[in-house]
Amino acid sequence: MDQIQAEIEAIRSQLEALRQERDTLTNQEVQPENNSPKAIAAAYRHQARVAAEVSAEVQGIDNAIAALQTQLEQKQQQLQPLAKPKQPLTFADEVEIATQQAYDHANRINELATELVEELRALKSIANDMSSSYWQLHHKPFITGFKGTSVPYLRADQGVLMIGKIII
Repeated sequence: MDQIQAEIEAIRSQLEALRQERDTLTNQEVQPENNSPKAIAAAYRHQARVAAEVSAEVQGIDNAIAALQTQLEQKQQQLQPLAKPKQPLTFADEVEIATQQAYDHANRINELATELVEELRALKSIANDMSSSYWQLHHKPFITGFKGTSVPYLRADQGVLMIGKIII
């Protein structure tokens, strides 16, 4: 365990050194010898020649950082304590978990039922408002079937989930 920790520290220090080297390479400013146009042009030409070499070196550093980062993650996972084997759930625990899941689903169904009832009532209101105009124009009803329309919902009665209907 101590050896793995030492390896992790060595990888971290190497990563830090590579990052500093990368920063140094990428943050070089163009420094002309003086402010004459000839010196400025020469400095930028020199910078352009060096840029390709620096770019390749930066790419190599980036690749090394990525490889070391992967190695660091692997070493850190080795330090994680092994997952303790889970004890099998008791029958009562399984029933409790399933009951909670059922109540969660029932709550979601009731949320959706409430939204659906609101949407259907809004649609019914629109249909009632325009029904005669639509009939006059198209010689047929706009919407039919609202009379028997219902939306299911769930309620709990002494711990028993019961499915009911909301009539629209």
